Amino acid sequence: MTTEQTAAAPIRVLVWGENRHEQVNPVVRGIYPDGMHATIADGIRTLLGDGATVSTRVLDDPEHGMTEETLAATDVLLWWGHTAHDEVADEVVDRIQRHVLEGMGIIVLHSGHHSKIFRRLMGTTCSLRWRNQNDSELVWTVAPRHPIAEGVPQPIRIAGQEMYGEFFDIPEPDELVFISSFSGGEVFRSGITYRRGYGRVFYFSPGDEIFPVYHHPDVQRVIANGVKWAKPDRPREQYLVTPMYLPGEFDRPVLPSPDGLVDYYTRELIAPREPNA
Repeated sequence: MTTEQTAAAPIRVLVWGENRHEQVNPVVRGIYPDGMHATIADGIRTLLGDGATVSTRVLDDPEHGMTEETLAATDVLLWWGHTAHDEVADEVVDRIQRHVLEGMGIIVLHSGHHSKIFRRLMGTTCSLRWRNQNDSELVWTVAPRHPIAEGVPQPIRIAGQEMYGEFFDIPEPDELVFISSFSGGEVFRSGITYRRGYGRVFYFSPGDEIFPVYHHPDVQRVIANGVKWAKPDRPREQYLVTPMYLPGEFDRPVLPSPDGLVDYYTRELIAPREPNA
Protein backbone atom coordinates (compact mmCIF):
# COMPACT_ATOMS: atom_id res chain seq x y z
CA MET A 1 0.00 0.00 0.00
CA THR A 2 1.26 3.44 -0.87
CA THR A 3 0.87 6.60 1.17
CA GLU A 4 -1.55 9.13 -0.28
CA GLN A 5 -0.69 12.79 -0.11
CA THR A 6 -3.03 15.74 -0.16
CA ALA A 7 -2.35 19.44 -0.60
CA ALA A 8 -5.26 20.36 1.66
CA ALA A 9 -4.98 20.81 5.42
CA PRO A 10 -4.66 17.45 7.18
CA ILE A 11 -7.93 15.88 8.32
CA ARG A 12 -8.00 15.85 12.12
CA VAL A 13 -9.04 12.29 12.95
CA LEU A 14 -9.90 10.90 16.39
CA VAL A 15 -10.32 7.14 16.89
CA TRP A 16 -12.34 6.22 19.99
CA GLY A 17 -12.21 2.70 21.40
CA GLU A 18 -14.00 1.13 24.32
CA ASN A 19 -10.75 -0.77 25.06
CA ARG A 20 -12.27 -3.31 27.44
CA HIS A 21 -11.95 -6.61 25.55
CA GLU A 22 -8.24 -5.98 25.10
CA GLN A 23 -7.79 -5.80 28.88
CA VAL A 24 -9.54 -9.06 29.79
CA ASN A 25 -9.53 -11.35 26.74
CA PRO A 26 -6.14 -12.85 25.78
CA VAL A 27 -7.41 -13.67 22.28
CA VAL A 28 -8.27 -10.05 21.60
CA ARG A 29 -5.04 -8.87 23.23
CA GLY A 30 -3.07 -11.21 20.96
CA ILE A 31 -4.70 -9.79 17.84
CA TYR A 32 -4.68 -6.15 18.98
CA PRO A 33 -1.89 -5.81 21.59
CA ASP A 34 -2.17 -2.02 21.60
CA GLY A 35 -5.96 -2.02 21.28
CA MET A 36 -8.30 -2.06 18.31
CA HIS A 37 -8.32 1.72 18.32
CA ALA A 38 -4.55 1.75 17.76
CA THR A 39 -4.78 -0.66 14.82
CA ILE A 40 -7.57 1.37 13.23
CA ALA A 41 -5.56 4.56 13.73
CA ASP A 42 -2.42 2.98 12.22
CA GLY A 43 -4.36 1.95 9.11
CA ILE A 44 -5.57 5.50 8.58
CA ARG A 45 -2.06 6.91 9.07
CA THR A 46 -0.63 4.43 6.56
CA LEU A 47 -3.18 5.17 3.86
CA LEU A 48 -3.66 8.91 4.32
CA GLY A 49 -0.12 9.81 5.35
CA ASP A 50 0.35 13.57 5.67
CA GLY A 51 -3.28 13.99 4.71
CA ALA A 52 -4.40 13.23 8.26
CA THR A 53 -3.37 13.70 11.85
CA VAL A 54 -4.67 10.78 13.90
CA SER A 55 -5.07 10.46 17.67
CA THR A 56 -6.91 8.03 19.94
CA ARG A 57 -9.06 8.12 23.07
CA VAL A 58 -10.68 5.37 25.17
CA LEU A 59 -13.66 4.95 27.45
CA ASP A 60 -11.69 5.23 30.69
CA ASP A 61 -10.14 8.59 29.79
CA PRO A 62 -11.57 11.58 31.71
CA GLU A 63 -14.89 12.48 30.08
CA HIS A 64 -14.21 9.40 27.90
CA GLY A 65 -11.69 11.58 26.07
CA MET A 66 -14.56 13.51 24.51
CA THR A 67 -14.00 16.95 25.98
CA GLU A 68 -15.37 20.07 24.35
CA GLU A 69 -11.87 21.13 23.33
CA THR A 70 -11.08 17.74 21.81
CA LEU A 71 -14.27 17.56 19.77
CA ALA A 72 -13.88 21.15 18.57
CA ALA A 73 -10.48 20.13 17.17
CA THR A 74 -11.80 16.97 15.47
CA ASP A 75 -12.92 16.74 11.84
CA VAL A 76 -13.84 13.05 11.87
CA LEU A 77 -14.56 10.84 14.89
CA LEU A 78 -14.46 7.03 14.64
CA TRP A 79 -16.36 5.03 17.28
CA TRP A 80 -15.97 1.38 18.35
CA GLY A 81 -17.86 0.09 21.39
CA HIS A 82 -19.45 -3.17 22.48
CA THR A 83 -19.86 -4.21 26.12
CA ALA A 84 -19.93 -0.85 27.89
CA HIS A 85 -22.32 1.31 25.87
CA ASP A 86 -24.26 2.21 29.02
CA GLU A 87 -21.10 3.54 30.70
CA VAL A 88 -20.88 6.41 28.22
CA ALA A 89 -22.26 9.47 30.00
CA ASP A 90 -25.36 11.02 28.49
CA GLU A 91 -23.83 14.51 28.64
CA VAL A 92 -20.96 13.24 26.48
CA VAL A 93 -23.45 11.83 23.98
CA ASP A 94 -25.20 15.21 23.93
CA ARG A 95 -21.87 16.88 23.26
CA ILE A 96 -20.92 14.54 20.41
CA GLN A 97 -24.35 14.88 18.81
CA ARG A 98 -24.07 18.66 18.90
CA HIS A 99 -20.69 18.55 17.18
CA VAL A 100 -22.03 16.22 14.49
CA LEU A 101 -24.95 18.57 13.87
CA GLU A 102 -22.44 21.43 13.61
CA GLY A 103 -20.39 19.62 10.96
CA MET A 104 -18.09 17.01 12.52
CA GLY A 105 -18.06 13.71 10.63
CA ILE A 106 -18.56 10.43 12.48
CA ILE A 107 -17.80 6.83 11.47
CA VAL A 108 -19.45 4.15 13.61
CA LEU A 109 -17.87 0.71 13.40
CA HIS A 110 -19.27 -2.80 13.93
CA SER A 111 -20.93 -3.20 17.36
CA GLY A 112 -21.06 0.56 17.68
CA HIS A 113 -24.48 0.14 16.05
CA HIS A 114 -25.81 -0.18 19.63
CA SER A 115 -23.84 2.77 20.98
CA LYS A 116 -25.73 5.62 22.55
CA ILE A 117 -24.47 8.09 19.95
CA PHE A 118 -25.48 6.00 16.92
CA ARG A 119 -28.94 5.25 18.35
CA ARG A 120 -29.32 8.95 19.15
CA LEU A 121 -28.43 9.94 15.59
CA MET A 122 -30.67 7.26 14.07
CA GLY A 123 -33.66 7.55 16.41
CA THR A 124 -34.28 3.77 16.27
CA THR A 125 -33.16 0.68 18.22
CA CYS A 126 -30.44 -0.16 15.63
CA SER A 127 -30.94 -3.84 16.53
CA LEU A 128 -29.99 -6.68 14.17
CA ARG A 129 -29.50 -10.45 13.91
CA TRP A 130 -26.09 -11.85 14.83
CA ARG A 131 -24.10 -15.06 15.23
CA ASN A 132 -20.47 -15.41 16.28
CA GLN A 133 -19.41 -18.75 14.79
CA ASN A 134 -16.52 -17.83 12.48
CA ASP A 135 -18.57 -17.10 9.36
CA SER A 136 -16.96 -15.95 6.16
CA GLU A 137 -18.17 -12.59 4.85
CA LEU A 138 -18.28 -11.11 1.37
CA VAL A 139 -18.67 -7.33 1.29
CA TRP A 140 -20.30 -6.37 -2.01
CA THR A 141 -20.03 -2.84 -3.40
CA VAL A 142 -23.43 -1.65 -4.62
CA ALA A 143 -22.39 1.98 -5.25
CA PRO A 144 -19.11 1.60 -7.18
CA ARG A 145 -18.80 5.33 -7.94
CA HIS A 146 -19.18 6.36 -4.31
CA PRO A 147 -15.94 7.85 -2.87
CA ILE A 148 -15.98 5.37 0.01
CA ALA A 149 -15.77 2.50 -2.51
CA GLU A 150 -12.74 3.90 -4.37
CA GLY A 151 -10.03 1.25 -4.87
CA VAL A 152 -12.07 -1.44 -3.11
CA PRO A 153 -12.16 -4.94 -4.70
CA GLN A 154 -15.43 -6.60 -5.63
CA PRO A 155 -16.09 -8.24 -3.25
CA ILE A 156 -14.00 -7.77 -0.11
CA ARG A 157 -13.39 -11.28 1.25
CA ILE A 158 -13.17 -11.69 5.03
CA ALA A 159 -12.32 -15.24 6.07
CA GLY A 160 -13.50 -15.06 9.68
CA GLN A 161 -16.11 -12.69 11.04
CA GLU A 162 -19.17 -12.33 13.25
CA MET A 163 -22.39 -12.53 11.26
CA TYR A 164 -24.64 -9.47 11.23
CA GLY A 165 -27.97 -9.99 9.44
CA GLU A 166 -31.21 -8.30 8.52
CA PHE A 167 -33.51 -6.98 9.75
CA PHE A 168 -31.32 -4.03 10.76
CA ASP A 169 -33.57 -1.50 12.53
CA ILE A 170 -32.27 1.76 11.08
CA PRO A 171 -33.84 4.61 9.10
CA GLU A 172 -33.67 4.36 5.34
CA PRO A 173 -30.03 5.21 4.52
CA ASP A 174 -29.20 8.24 2.44
CA GLU A 175 -26.79 6.01 0.51
CA LEU A 176 -26.23 2.26 0.51
CA VAL A 177 -22.60 1.59 -0.38
CA PHE A 178 -22.00 -2.02 0.71
CA ILE A 179 -24.10 -5.15 1.28
CA SER A 180 -22.55 -8.20 2.95
CA SER A 181 -23.40 -11.86 2.49
CA PHE A 182 -22.39 -14.59 4.94
CA SER A 183 -21.66 -18.29 4.77
CA GLY A 184 -24.93 -18.99 6.63
CA GLY A 185 -26.94 -17.32 3.85
CA GLU A 186 -27.70 -14.04 5.61
CA VAL A 187 -27.30 -10.58 4.06
CA PHE A 188 -26.71 -7.23 5.75
CA ARG A 189 -26.53 -3.55 4.83
CA SER A 190 -22.93 -3.24 5.95
CA GLY A 191 -21.96 0.19 4.60
CA ILE A 192 -24.46 3.06 4.85
CA THR A 193 -24.34 6.84 5.01
CA TYR A 194 -26.49 9.61 6.46
CA ARG A 195 -26.45 13.36 6.90
CA ARG A 196 -27.35 14.69 10.30
CA GLY A 197 -27.47 18.46 10.51
CA TYR A 198 -24.26 19.67 8.86
CA GLY A 199 -22.39 16.43 9.67
CA ARG A 200 -21.87 13.22 7.72
CA VAL A 201 -22.37 9.75 9.22
CA PHE A 202 -20.90 6.47 7.90
CA TYR A 203 -21.64 3.08 9.46
CA PHE A 204 -19.41 0.15 8.46
CA SER A 205 -20.02 -3.24 10.07
CA PRO A 206 -16.94 -5.51 9.57
CA GLY A 207 -14.76 -5.62 12.70
CA ASP A 208 -15.53 -8.07 15.52
CA GLU A 209 -12.94 -8.10 18.29
CA ILE A 210 -11.98 -11.81 18.13
CA PHE A 211 -11.03 -11.65 14.44
CA PRO A 212 -8.16 -9.64 12.87
CA VAL A 213 -10.52 -7.69 10.62
CA TYR A 214 -8.95 -4.28 11.28
CA HIS A 215 -5.64 -5.64 9.96
CA HIS A 216 -7.37 -6.45 6.64
CA PRO A 217 -6.02 -4.06 3.98
CA ASP A 218 -9.34 -3.70 2.18
CA VAL A 219 -11.19 -2.93 5.41
CA GLN A 220 -8.52 -0.34 6.19
CA ARG A 221 -9.05 1.12 2.71
CA VAL A 222 -12.79 1.50 3.29
CA ILE A 223 -12.21 3.20 6.65
CA ALA A 224 -9.63 5.60 5.19
CA ASN A 225 -12.00 6.41 2.31
CA GLY A 226 -14.74 6.97 4.87
CA VAL A 227 -12.56 9.47 6.71
CA LYS A 228 -12.02 11.47 3.52
CA TRP A 229 -15.74 11.37 2.70
CA ALA A 230 -16.91 12.33 6.22
CA LYS A 231 -14.60 15.31 6.70
CA PRO A 232 -16.38 18.68 6.86
CA ASP A 233 -16.53 20.63 3.61
CA ARG A 234 -17.14 23.96 5.35
CA PRO A 235 -16.10 25.60 8.63
CA ARG A 236 -17.88 24.31 11.72
CA GLU A 237 -20.87 26.42 12.67
CA GLN A 238 -23.71 26.34 15.16
CA TYR A 239 -26.67 24.31 13.99
CA LEU A 240 -29.65 26.65 13.73
CA VAL A 241 -32.61 25.72 15.89
CA THR A 242 -35.69 28.03 15.94
CA PRO A 243 -33.88 31.38 15.57
CA MET A 244 -35.78 34.63 15.23
CA TYR A 245 -35.47 36.92 12.19
CA LEU A 246 -36.24 40.64 12.04
CA PRO A 247 -38.34 41.96 9.13
CA GLY A 248 -36.24 42.26 5.98
CA GLU A 249 -33.12 40.70 7.58
CA PHE A 250 -33.34 37.28 6.01
CA ASP A 251 -29.77 36.14 6.71
CA ARG A 252 -29.31 37.38 10.28
CA PRO A 253 -30.65 35.05 13.00
CA VAL A 254 -31.22 36.59 16.42
CA LEU A 255 -32.38 35.44 19.82
CA PRO A 256 -34.33 37.23 22.56
CA SER A 257 -32.55 37.68 25.90
CA PRO A 258 -33.30 39.51 29.16
CA ASP A 259 -31.21 42.42 27.84
CA GLY A 260 -32.78 42.53 24.38
CA LEU A 261 -32.02 40.89 21.04
CA VAL A 262 -28.64 39.19 20.61
CA ASP A 263 -26.82 37.83 17.58
CA TYR A 264 -27.47 34.07 17.27
CA TYR A 265 -23.81 33.19 16.73
CA THR A 266 -21.87 35.69 18.87
CA ARG A 267 -24.54 36.35 21.53
CA GLU A 268 -23.61 40.02 21.27
CA LEU A 269 -26.34 42.52 22.07
CA ILE A 270 -27.71 44.13 18.91
CA ALA A 271 -30.97 45.71 20.16
CA PRO A 272 -31.23 46.64 23.85
CA ARG A 273 -34.54 45.95 25.56
CA GLU A 274 -36.67 49.05 25.71
CA PRO A 275 -37.64 50.34 29.19
CA ASN A 276 -40.83 48.75 30.51
CA ALA A 277 -40.87 46.33 27.58
